[in-house]
Amino acid sequence: MQGSANLNVMIKAARKAARSLLKDFREVEQLQVSSKGPGDFVSRADRAAQQIIKDELMEARPNYGFLGEEEAEIAGTDPTRRWIVDPLDGTTNFLHAMPHWGISIALEHKGEIVSAVVYDPSKDEMFFAEKGAGAWLNDSQRLRVSARAKLAEAVFGAGLPPDGGKYLPAMLRDLARLMPACSGMRRNGAASLDLCWVAAGRFEGYWEYNLKPWDIAAGILIAREAGAFVEPIREGQDLLENGHLIAGAEPIFDQFAKIIRTRD
Repeated sequence: MQGSANLNVMIKAARKAARSLLKDFREVEQLQVSSKGPGDFVSRADRAAQQIIKDELMEARPNYGFLGEEEAEIAGTDPTRRWIVDPLDGTTNFLHAMPHWGISIALEHKGEIVSAVVYDPSKDEMFFAEKGAGAWLNDSQRLRVSARAKLAEAVFGAGLPPDGGKYLPAMLRDLARLMPACSGMRRNGAASLDLCWVAAGRFEGYWEYNLKPWDIAAGILIAREAGAFVEPIREGQDLLENGHLIAGAEPIFDQFAKIIRTRD
C-alpha cells in the first residue's frame, strides 16, 4: 500500500525508535540476574524511544500537537492535529525479556484518528492504517477480521488490571461468563497489539478497562479499518477519554458484547 506523507513519517519514526529499543531489549535478559534489576534501565529506554519518535515527528510536522505517555502534552500551533504516542506498549513484557511489545503512533485530526502505526519489532510486524484505506501488515498483506461466528470457536484477548484495583471485580465477572462459552482466553500484555491481532483475525475479540489514549488510539483505527467493531464497554462514553474498550469481529461482536456488558 502506498501511504500518505504523514504515514510514511510515522513508519520511519517507529522503525528508528525500534532500533534503539531492540538494542536495549538485548540487554534486559542480562539485567534479570543483577542485584539492581532492569527496572530503571527499561524506564530510560522508554523515555529515550519517545524522544526519538518525538524528534522525528516534530521535525516533519512542527505545528502539530504531541501527546505521549512519558511527558506532558504539547499543544501545537495547529489545534486540529496531534500525534498520540506510546513508545513502548507492553513495558512489563519488555522488563521480563518477553518478545511481545510494540510502538504505537496515531495521528488525530479534529478529534478523529486518521492515521495509525503499531510496530512489533520483535516479530518485525508493522501494522498500519489510514482512514478509509484499509488496514495492512508489512505493506502487502491486507488485514481482515476473523469470520468465525460461534463463541465456542473463538479466542479472545483481555487486559487484566496489573495492580488489581477497582476494575478487577468487573474483569473477573466477565471472565467467569465468557470463558465457559469460548475456545480460549489470552492475556498478552500490550493493548495496541491486542487490537492489531483482532484486525489480523488472530483474536475474535478483545476488551479491557481503564486504558489511556496512547494505549489504544492507533489500534482502534487499525482494527476498524480491518472490519472490527470497536466501542466503549459502557455505551455512550468516549473511548479515548474513558478507556473502557471492547473490540470484535462483526460476526461475533453482538454475542461477545452482550456478555461483557451484562451487569448483575
